[in-house]
Amino acid sequence: MRLIIMGPPGAGKGTQAKFIAEHFGVPAISTGDIFRANVSEGTPLGVDAKRYMDAGEYVPDEVTNQMVRNRLGEEDALPGFLLDGYPRTVAQVEELDQMLAALNESLDAVLVLTVDAEELVQRLLQRAQVEGRADDTEDVIRRRQEIYVEQTAPLIDVYRERGLLVEVDGMGEVAEVSERLFAALDRVPQS
Repeated sequence: MRLIIMGPPGAGKGTQAKFIAEHFGVPAISTGDIFRANVSEGTPLGVDAKRYMDAGEYVPDEVTNQMVRNRLGEEDALPGFLLDGYPRTVAQVEELDQMLAALNESLDAVLVLTVDAEELVQRLLQRAQVEGRADDTEDVIRRRQEIYVEQTAPLIDVYRERGLLVEVDGMGEVAEVSERLFAALDRVPQS
């Protein structure tokens, strides 16, 4: 299975990605993990990315794209993968299309977890309190939700037009959401 999981901050993507990846025996690939691995290993891309991250700036697409390209070429990702946090822009969608074409592969589905906006804010405020994230204020959380809507809505439309979008209700307990995700994935034809 070659999948993307999307959803606003707090939707539970990371939690569900682990279950899905384990179920299909594919790696869950998050851009955050890729960045951290490249930085800690001191790769040339990691050194480049660290400069931007240390300055509090977004890592440029060309660096992110190359990191993802390298990761998708690793042995464990050949039978399939689950991408979390990539693509984030329409330009990255086009780049991913080229990566997959070079591997003679295609996506099976793009999962989108949908969660009520107020529920997301409450989840993230609770997480901030539990994990001691003082910078996750309600204003910051709401701004991140706005950015998600602004930047990700076009991607959702692209994948909907391609017939790859699988929207799943992300409300409720973790196990309930997992059940809905796996029921939806059972209906996805595998390439």
